[in-house]
Amino acid sequence: MTRALPVLWQACPVAHMHSLILFDLDGTLVDPAGAITEGIAGALRRHGLPVPDDDALQAMVGPPLVSSLTGPAGVPASRVQDVLATYRTGYVDTGMARSRPYPGIARCVAALARRGAVVAVATQKPEWLAEELLTVQGLRPLFASVHGSPRDETRAAAGKTSIIRAALERHPDAAGSAVMVGDRRHDVEGATANGLPCIGVEWGFAAPGELQEAGAAAVVHSADELLEVLGGSL
Repeated sequence: MTRALPVLWQACPVAHMHSLILFDLDGTLVDPAGAITEGIAGALRRHGLPVPDDDALQAMVGPPLVSSLTGPAGVPASRVQDVLATYRTGYVDTGMARSRPYPGIARCVAALARRGAVVAVATQKPEWLAEELLTVQGLRPLFASVHGSPRDETRAAAGKTSIIRAALERHPDAAGSAVMVGDRRHDVEGATANGLPCIGVEWGFAAPGELQEAGAAAVVHSADELLEVLGGSL
């Protein structure tokens, strides 16, 4: 008797070879350990702006920060760049070092690469900052490429679709069988727009049921389960 895949929810079979595996960063590979939410709150306070409640701050992890600041945080457009600059300075100074890879995720990525998959990062974090964070956390050598938002974050508000597309274009030989792994509905939606399935990880920042409602192919709750779902015949 075949053992069922250990997933919390599954919409369709995904346990087969994927030649290209794209990972989200914050909430999927790396636990920000409060660095993002506390950093946003601190930047808002420094500029004399109201701070959203904890649930709203948690929901701001994942989407483009510009959209979160002008949306849930209600920051006037004329002040967004100043708040962003304050936040980024604090994040680079202390936030990256506070972050930690989620348990078992580095082993999972390394195992997928050993089995022949091209493994890359697709994040809405600015690409230069994603590179730095992965380097600080010792994860950068695991990935074939890193794709993120432009340095000018005001151009990043369109969502994750173009970032995933850039990763597919970077690895055309592997793009025919690709999958996205992420923790928010934005990952699922960006993957779907590019014709890819998305596996959701429930250890990140999604609200209950968010990933399932967005159409994730599966939702897993540990790196070992993720490896089993992704590993298949790799």
